[in-house]
Amino acid sequence: MNILVIGSGGREYAIGLRLTQDSTKHNLFFAPGNGATANLGQNVDIKDFNELAKFAIENKIELTIVGPENALSDGVVDIFKANNLNIFGPSRAAARLESSKAYMKEFLDKNNIRTARFINTNNYEEAAKFIDTLGDIVVVKADGLCAGKGVIIAKSKDEAKSAARDMLSGQSFGEAGERIVVEEFLDGFELSFFAICDGSSFVSLPVAQDHKRLLSNDEGPNTGGMGAYAPSPLANNELIKRVEKEIVEPTLKGMQNENAPFCGVLFVGLMIVNETPYVLEFNVRFGDPECEVLMPLISGELGEILHSAALGKLSKFELKNEYAVGVVLASKDYPYKSSPAAKISVENIPQNSHIAYAGVSLIDGELYATGGRVLVAVGSGASVKEARDRAYELTKNIQFDGMQYRDDIGYQAL
Repeated sequence: MNILVIGSGGREYAIGLRLTQDSTKHNLFFAPGNGATANLGQNVDIKDFNELAKFAIENKIELTIVGPENALSDGVVDIFKANNLNIFGPSRAAARLESSKAYMKEFLDKNNIRTARFINTNNYEEAAKFIDTLGDIVVVKADGLCAGKGVIIAKSKDEAKSAARDMLSGQSFGEAGERIVVEEFLDGFELSFFAICDGSSFVSLPVAQDHKRLLSNDEGPNTGGMGAYAPSPLANNELIKRVEKEIVEPTLKGMQNENAPFCGVLFVGLMIVNETPYVLEFNVRFGDPECEVLMPLISGELGEILHSAALGKLSKFELKNEYAVGVVLASKDYPYKSSPAAKISVENIPQNSHIAYAGVSLIDGELYATGGRVLVAVGSGASVKEARDRAYELTKNIQFDGMQYRDDIGYQAL
């Protein structure tokens, strides 16, 4: 197939790399891609989605896969479908599950899907009054997209009220914080649940676990994610069945009732409290770096799987009986500020491991680290430990100035 992947990060590189492993030879295009995706296919520098749809028609693109949430909430799927193009991802209306936290919480409430007690409001007095009814730890979220940074876990009611005031005034997150969600803090452990959906049916992927803090032992500031592993042994079969029955099935049915059937990747951020799953949030695409560890675990023809989902005809597919661990190698000043470009050198890539490139540029034919999260070192194996050992063995063969990474990815499982 001729396949177009929209996006430029490690997630899009990982999807492209996995597509090259299909038995069918695909012609891959990336819009805009990064310095390394050019080794997998052709980078296309077209930002306007109407122009990109024209490019897809002219180049006989048979499937488009959307990576980032911004493109989905901006309606790229609607534009492509209006041009009779097959595209894997939710419509703008369905993408509200991620683009509006207020919409998402009301949707959960309406469909009796378990979540933390909450209020959504644009009124500070109303928010403050609700905060007074909660425990000492309070969660305050900006309604709109904030690149994963619009959530404050306040350690006191005063801190929560201050966060609510800053968001509603536009000081913290601009327009994205004009409406906020305030909710009770749930004490448990987090899991990332992914399902490939075709509007009415779905196939679950291995349950992953992300590591948000910059430093080992979960210290330092929150980031976009410093590593992940899958499947998590913390998700037993009984828990997975409950998530499918109590969360995913009613979500797909609820979205059909909203006249916005959900096609694409449903990513459920879960909090498990006393073995009971609660929805923290929905995302409407593969997570990053979770995507990098999920891709090696899918058997069969990825192009066919996503193509059939885009057509509303998803069939069951096999998953490998393996584990994958991904370690993010970040630039010197991440996540505080951008770092100077640094040349990347890779000595060799051990067996059962690979690199998913993210924040990289091609300069004079050489790869340079130019983004915050530069690449993900991925290892796979018969156990979490084996996969982790391989991922860390690979990191020893990679070098660029200022490189930093956590040394404890997968510690929850080990």
